[in-house]
Amino acid sequence: MIFSQKILLWYAKNKRTLPWRRTKDPYRIWLSEIMLQQTRVAQGMPYYLKFIEQFPSVHDLAKATEERVLKLWQGLGYYSRARNLHATAKMVVTDYEGEFPSTYKELLQLKGVGDYTASAIASICFDEPEPVVDGNVYRVLSRYYGAEFPINSTKGIGFFKELAREVMDSDNIRDYNQGIMEFGAMQCVPKSPDCTVCPLNDGCMALQKNKVDELPVKLNNTKIRNRYFNYLVVVDSNNKTLLRQREGRGIWQNLWEFPLLETNEKINLKEMEDRIREVIKVDDPPEIYQFNQDDIIHKLSHQHLHTKFWILKTETNLEEGIYFKTLDQFPVPVLIADFIKTFKI
Repeated sequence: MIFSQKILLWYAKNKRTLPWRRTKDPYRIWLSEIMLQQTRVAQGMPYYLKFIEQFPSVHDLAKATEERVLKLWQGLGYYSRARNLHATAKMVVTDYEGEFPSTYKELLQLKGVGDYTASAIASICFDEPEPVVDGNVYRVLSRYYGAEFPINSTKGIGFFKELAREVMDSDNIRDYNQGIMEFGAMQCVPKSPDCTVCPLNDGCMALQKNKVDELPVKLNNTKIRNRYFNYLVVVDSNNKTLLRQREGRGIWQNLWEFPLLETNEKINLKEMEDRIREVIKVDDPPEIYQFNQDDIIHKLSHQHLHTKFWILKTETNLEEGIYFKTLDQFPVPVLIADFIKTFKI
């Protein structure tokens, strides 16, 4: 039995029941694929169901405000995906009369849709024989064929795309593509896979050469940047506070946060008191204290945010302030959302 047949047989017996597998609607397939990029199914499922409930069609999503989309996305991270999602919905409605393109090449023209997503939609919705290559597929192919090209190198990306094309089942591409991704997610897992029950174990080169834990190969060229965030949580006598919307193209674009003082290193209470007016204007010297004694380290893909929340109580009436009880209406980073849940006025 050849590789693709084994994948299909395993998938038929082991596939999970997931809502996006009961449809060929490209809107729902596209939504699920965007959400599950760098996100586990268990984490992404509630968001998918919430989006389908709020935006049953691409027209509904296109008509929504960006703030509403970001609020529903809150907690999934990688917020550029949400902004691209919204932009693509508008593009499909405006440029394609609400109908998703039906070919791989056309799908690539949509904002935020790359090789993997275009391949997934084209194959699952329109049966186009285009192989998918995601993290799970890289792992299965590299282990089974003993391929040691780095999966994040130009040569590796090209090699695995062609290998995926060679071994795919063109006649049943919809189930095959979903099958190999599912196989990587459930059987050929990153750490400590149970190779004794694997249907591919008789031909797996990584197993034969004792390299299961070494494959796939990935170049480690990510430099972590440490940043020091000091959030000023101002509380006036009316239980109002200040929120500001992030601008620019950095992290958390268009999300809301408390006034921020970013420093080159950790600062103490005295330094914070001396620098308050760099960030906010208050008439009276506020009472200030540190909410968390130890830094909250929020890890993003290329940076670690060492974060402190400083509580500032002031008699100054915050004319542009908002009531604390309304904070949950704003789309905020999960770091801010977690603080809001724990802080009591």
